[in-house]
Amino acid sequence: MSDSQPTPEAGQTPQTRTMDIVEIMSILPHRYPMLLIDRVIELEPKKRIVAIKNVTVNEPHFTGHFPDYPIMPGVMTIEAMAQAGGALLLTEFSAEEREQKLMVFTGIEGARFRKPVLPGDQLRIEVTVLNWRATMVKLKGEATVDGKLVSDATFTAALVPRVRAPKEGSEA
Repeated sequence: MSDSQPTPEAGQTPQTRTMDIVEIMSILPHRYPMLLIDRVIELEPKKRIVAIKNVTVNEPHFTGHFPDYPIMPGVMTIEAMAQAGGALLLTEFSAEEREQKLMVFTGIEGARFRKPVLPGDQLRIEVTVLNWRATMVKLKGEATVDGKLVSDATFTAALVPRVRAPKEGSEA
């Protein structure tokens, strides 16, 4: 359940919004097996978001990464950061506007994978805005498990039309 609270008075800590999985699914187009955030525990519009991913052994990538030693692929932690950033970006638009838009990766810089993420871990994903424009955003993401940094990256994402225009010479 979401809760929006009034802006705090000077000297107080800002109140933040939360989102459950149903709200996340109403904002992001991702679905199983690619939906990689389970809950938003903090959201400060246009500033930062903190999301949770509960890592479970029954996720499909663990079948082959790696048999007998399951490790969450590092690129999946980066994707989880991007999805958290996408949720932050897309909350600025109405449901009608979101139907027409898609948030896509446009760049990744300085990605580091510091510790393995294992089944049973709870990934805490914090994404902060470095630069916000109308249709593009630059973000810094950090993922931690039990307070220890497991991966981080700076990435950019753009808002693009969801429907592609037909290629020249093809029928609509």
